[in-house]
Amino acid sequence: MAHIIELPLRALKAALLLCATGWFGWGITVLMFDPAAEVQAAEQQQHASMQPERGVDGRWYSHGQVALGHAVFESHCARCHGERAQGLVANWRQRLPDGSYPPPPLDGSAHAWHHALPMLLQIVQQGGARYDGKMPGFGDQLSKEEQLAVIAWFQSLWPDETYRQWASPAASSDMPFAPAPQRAK
Repeated sequence: MAHIIELPLRALKAALLLCATGWFGWGITVLMFDPAAEVQAAEQQQHASMQPERGVDGRWYSHGQVALGHAVFESHCARCHGERAQGLVANWRQRLPDGSYPPPPLDGSAHAWHHALPMLLQIVQQGGARYDGKMPGFGDQLSKEEQLAVIAWFQSLWPDETYRQWASPAASSDMPFAPAPQRAK
């Protein structure tokens, strides 16, 4: 029969394990630890959890958002925009036979960087039908956190110069990603 005092794993770093056996057939395990070290480790962990996650190289999003966004993109967007957001057609500006536009690349090589974050978010939420695209809206399927994360992920693919242009107040046109359709008179 053994008596064990269980301590948090962090305490084991400062623990001295003393094991004695043979006293009346009993095995005895004693753990000794430094309570001050345990309190300090708990305070450091609590302090770290209260700090906002550091952004990615001066961009608006965090590493955690990029990781979440990659998973969301793979499950909801890659089928149409490509696994690396590279697009799946040679000319994303050319209408398809049904008159709609194909999904554009989102990797910084096309047009997404012309749109401010609110418009990118609106397109994720409401879809591309407003701009003669077929993208469905994901406002009811994805949380706001996931919507922003997917934008963070594809923006993380943008070269620094493209991102700087996007972040510049004068760069965002918020024009539709395709010209308005010409209507017959």
